[in-house]
Amino acid sequence: EVQLVESGGGLVQAGGSLRLSCAASGFTFDDYAIGWFRQAPGKEREGVSCISSSDGSTYYADSVKGRFTISSDNAKNTVYLQMNNLKPEDTAVYYCAAVEGYYGLDKGPVPEVLYHYWGQGTQVTVSS
Repeated sequence: EVQLVESGGGLVQAGGSLRLSCAASGFTFDDYAIGWFRQAPGKEREGVSCISSSDGSTYYADSVKGRFTISSDNAKNTVYLQMNNLKPEDTAVYYCAAVEGYYGLDKGPVPEVLYHYWGQGTQVTVSS
């Protein structure tokens, strides 16, 4: 059974940091790209960052570039999203998702519609 389980969300003041984790099981992690998405109340879901487990390439949305860092520990089948200098507009439910076979993500993200598997999400709330 494929599972993606997010953790690490919470309440933090503006300027603070959180590290989200996405633990994957049930598929060959090394062949997949993992993406982080977020959805704020009343807004559409948006891509935040993604990483290819096969070549380590990464992509960041402009809104988080320089503040968020994505990384992958293939031995633990886990992807992390380190979020620094958080802003109230980062408040959202954060989801991780997996898609098979993508790399070269520095050229651009994998379209959301192509992701096969999704986690249940973790809430991040940034107070001003």
